[in-house]
Amino acid sequence: MVFALNLQTQTSNLLTQGKYNQLASLYERAIADEPEFISHYWYLGLAYLLQEQEEAAQTTWLLAMAEANDEETKQWTEELVQILNTEAQRQLETENLQLSWLIRQHIREITPTYIDNILQIIQLGLDLDNITSQDIADWQVNTLIQQVSSIEIDLNLLLKTLQKLVDYPIPASLSFAESCLPHYTDTPAAFIDTVMPIAVKIAHQLDRPDFATDLAQLCLRLNSEHPEALRHLSCFHSKAGCHQAAIETAKHFFQNCQSPYWQLQGSYILLRAILSAGSWLDLENIVQRHKALIPELLQHPDESLYLDSHILTANFFLPYIEDRPQENRPLQNQIARIFQNNFQAKSTSVVQTWTNSITATKKLKIGYVAHTLKGHSVGWLSRWLFQYYAREAFQTNLYLIYQEAEGYQWFEKQVDCVHTFGVEPQKTATQIKADEIDILVDLDSLTLDTTCQVMALKPAPVQVTWLGWDASGLPAIDYYIADPYVLPENAQDYYSEKIWRLPQTYVAVDGFEVGVPTLRREHLEIPSDAVIYLSSQTGYKRHPDTVRLQMQILSQVPNSYFLIKGKADEHTVRKFFTQVAEAEGVNPERLKFLSRDPSEFVHRANLGIADVVLDTYPYNGATTTLETLWMGIPLVTKVGQQFAARNSYTFMMNVGVTEGIAWTDEEYIEWGVKLGTAPTLRQQVAWKLRQSRQTSPLWNAKQFTQEMEKAYKQMWQRYVEVNFV
Repeated sequence: MVFALNLQTQTSNLLTQGKYNQLASLYERAIADEPEFISHYWYLGLAYLLQEQEEAAQTTWLLAMAEANDEETKQWTEELVQILNTEAQRQLETENLQLSWLIRQHIREITPTYIDNILQIIQLGLDLDNITSQDIADWQVNTLIQQVSSIEIDLNLLLKTLQKLVDYPIPASLSFAESCLPHYTDTPAAFIDTVMPIAVKIAHQLDRPDFATDLAQLCLRLNSEHPEALRHLSCFHSKAGCHQAAIETAKHFFQNCQSPYWQLQGSYILLRAILSAGSWLDLENIVQRHKALIPELLQHPDESLYLDSHILTANFFLPYIEDRPQENRPLQNQIARIFQNNFQAKSTSVVQTWTNSITATKKLKIGYVAHTLKGHSVGWLSRWLFQYYAREAFQTNLYLIYQEAEGYQWFEKQVDCVHTFGVEPQKTATQIKADEIDILVDLDSLTLDTTCQVMALKPAPVQVTWLGWDASGLPAIDYYIADPYVLPENAQDYYSEKIWRLPQTYVAVDGFEVGVPTLRREHLEIPSDAVIYLSSQTGYKRHPDTVRLQMQILSQVPNSYFLIKGKADEHTVRKFFTQVAEAEGVNPERLKFLSRDPSEFVHRANLGIADVVLDTYPYNGATTTLETLWMGIPLVTKVGQQFAARNSYTFMMNVGVTEGIAWTDEEYIEWGVKLGTAPTLRQQVAWKLRQSRQTSPLWNAKQFTQEMEKAYKQMWQRYVEVNFV
């Protein structure tokens, strides 16, 4: 007994110290002294295996097993597997993944149906980037999972493996997830709560809405009415271009919503699906119902639900539908205030004080939090600020949400530090606080609710909204960047943030890269002497009232055509425009529907086919307007009161062109007809736009950057004076 205990102690010590050669010598002597102790062979083989002498290990085990009867073989196999399993776990805990993986591969060869071991192998293989769909097929993993009962498998281990495999993902991930379903019929929430966050990440971060759709549909097989699965599934369908499926899913989701909160969410998702498709004709009742739900919810708030950041986007589509900021902004402010108060109350990361150095003249640390830098207008416009900032006066950090850092090499070279996060507002805010960021700039606003959650935690002393959608209304935001034109003079009356007006423009670029055009008149069967109008916007912006005005312009300009391009459901958009055209007496053959260009460079080049661009209202173009003006093409825009209805106005004022600026429907039509029928006027406007490239603040990104930096310094000066002087 003393010898056995001493041997166990020596074994444990040698394993811990990694002295595998001495361990082999120890058990070679033990076998010579006690050949009848079968466990000596198991440890000797393990010692060989840990030295990666796999053939010697297998030979040792097989020779020991050679004389065993059936009962002994079963017993000895269990003993060997237990020893190997213990060591594999120890190696994992010491972060020696390769050895743990090797041991478990040998366990699989000994007992190929031991499912818990195979699940461990899959996890290790994912960590080592050493697993393929073929491995999972060869090991018959899905069959084994389906064959074992729920009491024969570690369900926590299965769930963890599912999470890692789906998050990887490889082609076998979906079939693996499907094979897990029977084990969670009694506890569907465990499966759904694991899979859906990953599905959201795959759809938006990896841009795989098709795969995310499949995952959501698996979740709905466990619970066909699960609100989060239905809500996200509709969004996945829209992102994948399956607009009718998105609408049907949204309708199903809405029909199952009972409380005012969920009805508002259902209404939001339905609006999103319908507007993404460009289906405006039957929208009025839905809009009126949606607007009625907001004050109802505000009158009877459920504080627990206000922790859900989705409530922040309840008003998201109203600016696309109507231009009433005096009514809608106060509602947004109220929603944001209630959300922030409850979110902060439940959070462990709320910052009450900061450790930042308090001097008015120090090198300021500016942080930017963003989801929309790659392949998005925010990235195309903000890049100039990163390019030109004064590195001797500012330190710049970038906090990426739901993005892979590999896609941001250009931005990474321009800034001092880049951090990447998923849907982790608490973790993101903690990092910003630790970095002692002085001024935090949100580039997304309500484009992504996660960035709003980060800002709500107030991780920086001064917080600013720039670009993105419109101001979020969060009390934690100190300033909203604007200019003299993009917001009316009385806008401060209904914004909770302090409006900080830059002296000329709230955004500037040095220009846009332009590719080679692929579009010609003969391709579209348009005569060379015809007048071509163009509108290139998403389905969100195709308000019927504005489309009617555009058709009225066409009806008054003989030999004119209208090119329509933008992200939406092609069939729905055709039907919508055709119906409006016929109602206004315009032959639908004068409408030409264009597919999306392969890149933004080609899109800009193809703008040259247009004589006049007709802007949308109440949600103007922003980047599309800048591109139009840069290409020297006259634009007709209607100016409203809200931020979204004044983008084109501020840009045109900053390039010194007033021809095409309309304040009423009548002026919109008048300018559209005048620019369509007066070639000389078009040439004059085009010349002004060309000349503006040398003189306009809109095309002077370096000067704009200096104005932003001056604003940052003044913001910090105010913070120091108010709090410490």
